[in-house]
Amino acid sequence: MKQGGAISSRGGDDAKRGRVAGPVLAGAGRRMLGVLARARAAQRRRNRTRPPLGRLLTALVCLLAGLMVVVSAVNARGTDLRPGRNTDLVSLVQSQSRRNADLARQVSAVRAQVDALSAVENPDLGLQAELERSSATAAFTAVSGPAMTVTLDDAPESVAADGIDADLLVVHQQDIQAVVNALWSGGAEAMTIQGQRVISTTGVKCVGNTVVLHGIPYAPPYVISALGDLDRLEAALAGSRPLQIYQQYVAAYGLVYEEQARSRLDFPAHEGSLDLQHARPAGADSASPTGEDTGSTPR
Repeated sequence: MKQGGAISSRGGDDAKRGRVAGPVLAGAGRRMLGVLARARAAQRRRNRTRPPLGRLLTALVCLLAGLMVVVSAVNARGTDLRPGRNTDLVSLVQSQSRRNADLARQVSAVRAQVDALSAVENPDLGLQAELERSSATAAFTAVSGPAMTVTLDDAPESVAADGIDADLLVVHQQDIQAVVNALWSGGAEAMTIQGQRVISTTGVKCVGNTVVLHGIPYAPPYVISALGDLDRLEAALAGSRPLQIYQQYVAAYGLVYEEQARSRLDFPAHEGSLDLQHARPAGADSASPTGEDTGSTPR
């Protein structure tokens, strides 16, 4: 009975609170409605005092925004209008490569004009002969003769599917340099890589999955040709320790190594500048010249 009495007593208290809370909630609701009504009235007053030009400009801005959205959607045709960063980089590399090639041709044309003017101004036959020998040594003269050609290429894509490290399946900078060094040691008189004449400052630089020569990127296969005695060149390639290691990867993973002896091959003259590029340390007055490219190929 005591428990029942307690429950009854608590029920009575709830009823009293309900009778008190009802008017309070009703008063709060009325106050809220009053606030909203005053806010609507203030907004109507502001709209009446707002100049027609402001309302017109607001409508025009909204219309223009909607038009831009519609035009973008039509032009996109379901694709992203913003080009990817990689696409931008590829286009930049391609455009700069074309620019480098054009500038190299311009340099060659100007050099030819200078040589022609020098021959007219200095008719000394001895000096002309010395100039021709120097030009040939500096690779400014096109040459022809028997040549050895070496082709390097990556492993086929089917090998990469077997879970092998990708670095083992591609041609690296040191592989090309190994061929170049072996051909120089075999008495090469002239050399080209990807059709570009190799000079004393030529460096082979690996950038991503391409090789850069004189500022121009090239993708595999890589073709290296050397002018000289075919027997000596072949023997130098066979005796190169780095190339013997490369041949192991050829046998294991399918990389490409091909030699081809040519009875005659034309080697173009070098196109481009011989100016050396160098860095200057911050705060230093002197600089150490380093050459056009890093990793200069020893001859």
